[in-house]
Amino acid sequence: MMILFHVMLYLWPVSNAMNERISKPNVVLFMADDLGIGDLGCYGNTTLRTPNIDKLSKEGATLTQHIAASPLCTPSRAAFLTGRYSVRSGMASLHKVGVLMFSASSGGLPTEEITFAKLLQQRGYSTALIGKWHLGINCNSSDDFCHHPLNHGFDYFYGIPLNNLRDCKPGHGSVFISGTKIYILPTLQITGIALISLGVLHYIGLLRVSQRVLNYFFFMVTVIVGILLFFFYNFRYLNCLLMRNYSIIQQPWNYENLTQRFTEEATRFIGRNTDAPFLLFLAYPQVHTALYASHTFRGKSKHGLYGDAVEELDWSVGQILHALDQWHLSEQTLVYFTSDQGAHLEEISSNGEIHGGCNGMYKGGKSTNWEGGIRVPGLLHWPGMFEPDMYIDEPTSNMDIFPTIVKLAGGSLPNDRIIDGHDLMPLLQGIALRSKHEFLFHYCNAYLNAVRWHPGNSKSIWKAFFFTPNFSPKDSNGCYDSHVCFCHGNAVTYHDPPLLFDLSKDPEEKNPLTPETENHFYEILQAIQQAVSNHTKSLAAVPNQFSVGNMLWKPWLQPCCSSFLQFCHCDHESS
Repeated sequence: MMILFHVMLYLWPVSNAMNERISKPNVVLFMADDLGIGDLGCYGNTTLRTPNIDKLSKEGATLTQHIAASPLCTPSRAAFLTGRYSVRSGMASLHKVGVLMFSASSGGLPTEEITFAKLLQQRGYSTALIGKWHLGINCNSSDDFCHHPLNHGFDYFYGIPLNNLRDCKPGHGSVFISGTKIYILPTLQITGIALISLGVLHYIGLLRVSQRVLNYFFFMVTVIVGILLFFFYNFRYLNCLLMRNYSIIQQPWNYENLTQRFTEEATRFIGRNTDAPFLLFLAYPQVHTALYASHTFRGKSKHGLYGDAVEELDWSVGQILHALDQWHLSEQTLVYFTSDQGAHLEEISSNGEIHGGCNGMYKGGKSTNWEGGIRVPGLLHWPGMFEPDMYIDEPTSNMDIFPTIVKLAGGSLPNDRIIDGHDLMPLLQGIALRSKHEFLFHYCNAYLNAVRWHPGNSKSIWKAFFFTPNFSPKDSNGCYDSHVCFCHGNAVTYHDPPLLFDLSKDPEEKNPLTPETENHFYEILQAIQQAVSNHTKSLAAVPNQFSVGNMLWKPWLQPCCSSFLQFCHCDHESS
């Protein structure tokens, strides 16, 4: 009995340490931007070098059907952080533009939303976001920071609060010109026709228009055009800013060694928190355009600047993994790697260089709910906790990270709201063989676009589309004429009955099923429609963060590190 007592006494600290390791691990989350599932070696790429990301796969778990909750940056990140479809938080647009565009807009992640960072912070974690936020900054003044990362559970922020766009980098073109050229010419034509018609009617005497009215009209047009020209000419000074916590340190930011700076900030954060649990969310602006790579990586890949950026991103992942090893934290740290959505196929530079990635065999890309737009890398690494080189083919979602890490931290999920994600640990540890996601709902902005159904008694994975984007040119794999695909109106084709695919047999979504080719066609659609009805009933009315009022540029909300007279320019980082 005495011997048994001593053995138990000896094992107690070991058991206690193991429980602590399991219950409160460190968490490192990598999120790339617009990275295609086909860009990584662990998902089949043979020409891009991604050894560090591939190591996560080889030593951990690879999710082969990992789904982004949205095919666009802002709503995908909102869903990721909250574990909820973005439509539940109002972070889904009813208009064409589906992402936040201006730093002086009032839309953003509502303060009522609960992020996993906030819950881990309450559990004693040090929390940091390094890189891209893209979920808003201010509500009513230029310094209320209602949507800022530090108001959503992060103790430390070093990064860009908005987005990395071509307009941020001189010589790389303009996303606004690409996106608005289809509207500019018709608008000018309509305005011209209206003016000519007024002139003719005035000349023949059918309509008298005073000179004062005409002068007022021309004055208003001149003012509006002047404001638009000023705004877009100075876009990078107003919107491309780098912050540390609440302070702007570069406006506009300098692309030189930007990924290296993010990496150094991340490794320093790890070094400051070796004795306490931490959450590090490293959200790379790469490989969203404007593309960039440091001198060390420029011109080294087989795929131009895009490939250089991917390989530098992989290097950065390797540096973080090395820091964990260096501090003997690897076995105490859950590491996750993903992309916010699929590759942006329509990204082609003005000289014809491809600036978008590869979505492998999957159809479509960013801004669409074809598999190429939402099936993203999903890699999880935790030495000693997960079997190495493990593949999970069940449907999973980027929303699943929320309940997974909250439960690992010993926290409780909020009981006053619906959490759409599910804990991944039973799948990762082999306790469960089936995903808890019987249904996944695929939104295009705020419009329910498609539904995925994985019945519990079947290997089939059904996917029904209620509408699909109209590719342009018609025989292409994207919306090249408008730069992105849109979600309603003339930009889509509606389907009644819905288009139905079995992804288990047709992952490329080439062959829609019919009542003749699938005996249970109508029963499948009926089950999906019932799921849609139940899901729709679960949606509460919330303020839309993408309303016109929330999306407009408001000068009084403009973050500025100097005065408007100095064009909001500063560089405290280099100095």
